[in-house]
Amino acid sequence: MTKENKNSYTFTFSVDYHFTKENTCGIAIFDRETDKLIKKIPFEEKDRTGNTFSKEVSDLNSEKISYSFFIDDEFVPDKNAKQFVKNTEFGAPKSKKDLRAIIPFDCFDWKDDKKLRLKYSDSIGYLCHVRGFTADPSSKVKNPGTFMGLVSKIPYLKQIGVTTLELMPVYEFLEMEKIDTHKRSYVQAEEKDSKLNYWGFKEGFYYAPKANYSASGNSFFEFREMVRSLHAAGIEVICQFYFPNEFNKSDVKDILTYWVKTYHIDGFHLKGLGIHVDEIARDPIFADTKIWYDHIDADNIYERDEFPKVTLAEYNDDYLYAIRRFLKGDEACLEQALYQMRHMGNRTNKVHFLSNYYGFTLMDMVSYDYKHNESNGENGQDGNDWNCSWNCGEEGATKKVKIKKLRMRQLKNAIMFMMFSQSMPLILMGDEFGNTQFGNNNPYCHDDEITHLNWKDKTKNKEIFDFFVSCVELRKKHPILRTEVEPHLMDHRAIGFPDLSYHGTEPWVLKTDSHIRHAGLLFCGKYACDADGKEDEFVFLGLNMHWESHEVALPKLPKGKRWAKVLESGENKEGENTCILADRSMCLYVSEDIPEAELKTSKRTIKKKATE
Repeated sequence: MTKENKNSYTFTFSVDYHFTKENTCGIAIFDRETDKLIKKIPFEEKDRTGNTFSKEVSDLNSEKISYSFFIDDEFVPDKNAKQFVKNTEFGAPKSKKDLRAIIPFDCFDWKDDKKLRLKYSDSIGYLCHVRGFTADPSSKVKNPGTFMGLVSKIPYLKQIGVTTLELMPVYEFLEMEKIDTHKRSYVQAEEKDSKLNYWGFKEGFYYAPKANYSASGNSFFEFREMVRSLHAAGIEVICQFYFPNEFNKSDVKDILTYWVKTYHIDGFHLKGLGIHVDEIARDPIFADTKIWYDHIDADNIYERDEFPKVTLAEYNDDYLYAIRRFLKGDEACLEQALYQMRHMGNRTNKVHFLSNYYGFTLMDMVSYDYKHNESNGENGQDGNDWNCSWNCGEEGATKKVKIKKLRMRQLKNAIMFMMFSQSMPLILMGDEFGNTQFGNNNPYCHDDEITHLNWKDKTKNKEIFDFFVSCVELRKKHPILRTEVEPHLMDHRAIGFPDLSYHGTEPWVLKTDSHIRHAGLLFCGKYACDADGKEDEFVFLGLNMHWESHEVALPKLPKGKRWAKVLESGENKEGENTCILADRSMCLYVSEDIPEAELKTSKRTIKKKATE
């Protein structure tokens, strides 16, 4: 459906079978308030191109009518509708009346809104389900579970340093339904035939924001208001779009183009097989739109010597599994963990994370050895069996102080890994304050306490929250921890230090035998500058995932500098030019200038010793 003038609209309808005289189809116009059928406007042969019908209809009062298409006596929703009537709460069965489309009134004032075009190196991502983020009463927002509810939490997102908000599907989808595969039409499912789809990874109405995520009932307006508010706060919006195998992938570009133009979306996380990411990336209209996909063949997109690293980013589990295995102390994991910490994609950017909507939260990762999906009703057959998690000594909630302390240390380690790795970090909503899904690693069918964020945990787990914020602040303060290109592990500028070097018990020497689980990483700040052009300090990250303590050498700094410990996950100690790392702990050192008075004292001492 497209608008021609004030009261004239062109409706387009595609059918998957041949139009004959026996099968009539057309447009059904309803009174929006009463849902009374006003008239049927049949398509004619002259309106047909292939299996697509297109017809301009005049004299419509868009504010008072809704519409569907019809095939014989069956009403069919417009799959390309821009907005739907909101008559149901989330999860409630939808009637055909609820799938009436309306013609949106486009009068939104974007003011000075524009895409933020943030660098990946300056970005911190936050994966969010619009409903689950504020649905719980503990969120204390005026419009829980909606776009406006999310807007109410913008100050919080700013507080924790979020720059990029990734939203799980926000296009219209039916929470409980099945598809008539013969006619490709949507029909309401019986309870025995279907269950709630909370996430929304299914074929949907891709042009319409989800009606029951709207507080006002006008999702067309409200979604844009949310985007404008987030942009004003300096936060990008990345939308997940899932396209199943049977979906016509040639329509994907049209859908994404519409959202870029209509909703000022900053980017998309594309999900589903067979999506032509290379064609999308080469299209000029997406030149400043971020595109995330599991694997990207950059060599098929860019010229041989072209290395733009502007929009594309790989989004997969490579980092998750490498770091989780190392975190829990598996053998022969050090080398792969170090690689993933510095890796930034093959001529692309990379998004790294340790938890996602599929799988355990960070808290559950250190609290459960096994998935606990009994409430999903699938006899434990759903969800990933291989989580690379460790319960630290007892499955689930515990009162044992020793186990709770170990879990806290492991959570802090996980946060340090994410914030001090080179590519763009992304966290799952609530991980910053210890959110739990009670061991459920596949809560796709839950609209309850399992998937609704409990904001009371922010107070309950204040230690985790404060530690997370400290890590974010340190990442933002030190550009050497978030460079735009992958470290070379060489002194490629003849500075005297490599951009990144590895150290073991001895400086400049790291053993990566299968039993080794500790290392030191030296980041040379001379390879990175802040916004004012000032060189960064040296940064040293010590890590030990062994169940015994280990010494890691602290490399010697240039004259006039010394090491200062700024953060640690455990109770670590310092020796002479060494860091003694406690079991399963990490620490961060930053170089600082030695005060002039101390330098003079040091010089006098050296001179005295020389005289003696």
